[in-house]
Amino acid sequence: MTEVIDQKPKTKSKNKVKRPKNWAVVIHNDDYTPMDFVVWILISIFKRSEEHASRITFAVHEKGQGIAGIFRHEIAETKAHDTILAAKQNNFPLLATVEEVE
Repeated sequence: MTEVIDQKPKTKSKNKVKRPKNWAVVIHNDDYTPMDFVVWILISIFKRSEEHASRITFAVHEKGQGIAGIFRHEIAETKAHDTILAAKQNNFPLLATVEEVE
């Protein structure tokens, strides 16, 4: 007769999976990019409502920068790149950067 013993592993896994960090896409103010274009960027790339896009644009204008959105790193990088590319295609110096959110 074989005896079955129910044993749990003696070692515990200490490798917990960490959640990916969040990254903010920051739009920076400049003296050349029209506010209407920034609103358009926020609506088309960041999927903001017109009202929300206008509020963010006003914050960029008043405070020098504003957060367009918070995403995982790869998505934030892509949206910042798409913003800069669209600005260049329209001859605007609009700057978008990615900053880690703590």
